[in-house]
Amino acid sequence: CGSCSGMFTANSMNCLTEALGMALPGNGTIPAVYSARIRLAKATGMRLMELVKQDIRPRAIMTADAFHNALSVDMALGCSTNSMLHLAAIAYEAGVEFDLDQANAISAQTPNLCRLAPAGPHFVEDLDAAGGIPAVMKELSRKGLLKEDCLTVTGHTVGVNIAAAENRNPSVIRPVDQPYAPTGGIAVLKGNLAPNGSVVKRSAVAEEMLVHEGPARVFDSEDAAVQAILAGKIKKGDVVVIRYEGPRGGPGMREMLMPTSVLAGMGLDADVALITDGRFSGATRGASIGHVSPEAADGGPIAFVQDGDRIAIDMINGTLTLKVDAAELARRREGWVAPPPKINQGYLARYARFVSSASEGAVLKL
Repeated sequence: CGSCSGMFTANSMNCLTEALGMALPGNGTIPAVYSARIRLAKATGMRLMELVKQDIRPRAIMTADAFHNALSVDMALGCSTNSMLHLAAIAYEAGVEFDLDQANAISAQTPNLCRLAPAGPHFVEDLDAAGGIPAVMKELSRKGLLKEDCLTVTGHTVGVNIAAAENRNPSVIRPVDQPYAPTGGIAVLKGNLAPNGSVVKRSAVAEEMLVHEGPARVFDSEDAAVQAILAGKIKKGDVVVIRYEGPRGGPGMREMLMPTSVLAGMGLDADVALITDGRFSGATRGASIGHVSPEAADGGPIAFVQDGDRIAIDMINGTLTLKVDAAELARRREGWVAPPPKINQGYLARYARFVSSASEGAVLKL
């Protein structure tokens, strides 16, 4: 599609659009420079006109079962954590119930079959050559992990679409009974620091950081965190907390690309965790936990974290715990005063007022 070559956000959503049934086979992985992409574009336009004639509308395709399939492929591929935002937002517009608990349940039963950059050595063109999304879905179907009766834009069901699919490179797409990991590439973490959830790309985390406990180093903006990292104030074992960067607090929930890049450049990405109510680039690797909900601007627990507090991360059991007792947290909550909005006029001010939590897709509910 002309995007980056790894399983970053653009390619993640390109692949998941195909898994959702809203794009023709090949849409997720055919490289932009191939003539096949041009042919696919023409076929897409022609098929769109047929769908109009047949009165097949998006909501007939984007059902609850279709989102089950998209989440299953998401976990098998190890997509960008931004997929948790985008799928939730699309589901909201489609009138389909979607929550992070559902995503976690699917992750728990879906093996991670691919390790594409930044989680591994392969790229999207390798995935395309190996059979693309149909081959991934075919592997998942072998264990009954897909809803194969879902209608797709081809006019056929998922089962029909993947019937002839073939895994042409088991080193790129692992067989379903020989996965990289028995659970999905994305994990949802909950606990007293993120009661409504947070997300992490587990497949891109060093094994030694899957379970970690360390002291909090707290910053009220991305910029302040970057300055501290560059100044050498962050040490191995620390847990960097960046808050007031969520949908409302940002406003807009920008990517924490700079701090994660600086940590990686300084060789700290395998030894330092980063927790935020903001989000991450799809290229991020390491123990980068985002979308903490409720966000700080809404008075979520992340607003009450203080420097030196111990934070326990357990990506195996799905927990994110601030090791401060309930009475102390209640005291801090009583003394908390919400900071004034960063923007007081125009569209962004209206956005900040009406946007929902990241756990709900950061959508506008008017």
